Amino acid sequence: MRILIATSANYIAFHGQAIFTVNLAEGLARNGHAVMAAAGSERGYPYREQINGVHLEALRALSLKIIHPDSYLPLFPSFATGRILDRFRPDIVHIQDHYPLSRAMLFAARRRGIKLVGTNHFMPDNLAAYIPLVSRIKPFYNWVLWHWMREVYDRLDAVACPSMTGMEMLKKVGLRPPVSSISCGVDTNLFRPDPSVDRLTWRNCYGIDPSRKVFFFVGRVDREKHLEVIIRAVRLLGRNDIQFVIAGNGAAKVSLVALVQELELEQKVHFTGYIPNTDLPSVLNSIDIFAMPSEAELLSIASLQAMACARPMLVADAVALPELVTANGNGLLFHPGDVDDAARCMAILVDHPERWPAMGSASLERVQAHSLDNIISRYEELYWAVLSH
Repeated sequence: MRILIATSANYIAFHGQAIFTVNLAEGLARNGHAVMAAAGSERGYPYREQINGVHLEALRALSLKIIHPDSYLPLFPSFATGRILDRFRPDIVHIQDHYPLSRAMLFAARRRGIKLVGTNHFMPDNLAAYIPLVSRIKPFYNWVLWHWMREVYDRLDAVACPSMTGMEMLKKVGLRPPVSSISCGVDTNLFRPDPSVDRLTWRNCYGIDPSRKVFFFVGRVDREKHLEVIIRAVRLLGRNDIQFVIAGNGAAKVSLVALVQELELEQKVHFTGYIPNTDLPSVLNSIDIFAMPSEAELLSIASLQAMACARPMLVADAVALPELVTANGNGLLFHPGDVDDAARCMAILVDHPERWPAMGSASLERVQAHSLDNIISRYEELYWAVLSH
């Protein structure tokens, strides 16, 4: 099968959509398919490369660092999409968003009679944190943004969403094509429990306190992740035996560092910066509890990675996170945005380390359904179903 995957985001990036796109493209290539990825260029200028069996077509893009440090806007994608399709001649096109490049690819593929599927990684709350006073017009805001998304996705032959929650959300807003729930997946060969990891060495490598019980977050350090909830919970607890470690970079990092300084928590909250994928499994095997306070997750690849390393979980009881974590099963859930409840759950976890092994085992068991091999197979089945319809 010849498969073209289109994303308006950069192919080389460190957020969930990009990680999923790379994992899917490379997994399909390993299974013997001819795969091309069309994406915005993180270099600004256009280029072509072959990466792990995937033909990458990076389109010229304008940096939008004034809005977000990792944002790029592909320039005039409609001029390039037709040429890409005519050169590669895919059997099916798989878009990852409803932004300009994917939209242009949709219309170019439709004109050529090529079947299309899409994965939806979007919900209006992803952008709400960056729009002033949005709470005053939330119903209108949600309607406009869902209409914007549907204007593209209603034209597809089939749609996938990473979670059951996300699938129901799309049905509720009236999306017309059939919708399936297919996880973003996690590479369980790379992310796995590893008792041979030297926890002390890896903690020292990234400045993590070796003597404290560590709550760990990894991902984009952006507003919608609500990391300030855990930071304020650390202050509320006032304990000296815990540390909250934040790995990654993003638009909110400067303000969060300022908050930590304001609360005088420099010894209890630590920023590691970016941790490469080669190191991340070892680091996850070196920390105690994974924390995800976000209120806008349609799945959370970072949470799946932690679960695959058999970590206990502390997550907000919001959107799709309860699909990954069961209270008192593989972790605890706290009320979204509630500092007091987050602190209560943190105290329970810290005071009962004897429960961590059972919670970690429950995480490991639950994550098996999300293994990347399973997810690649499910997308292959979706493609064949659309092509044979």
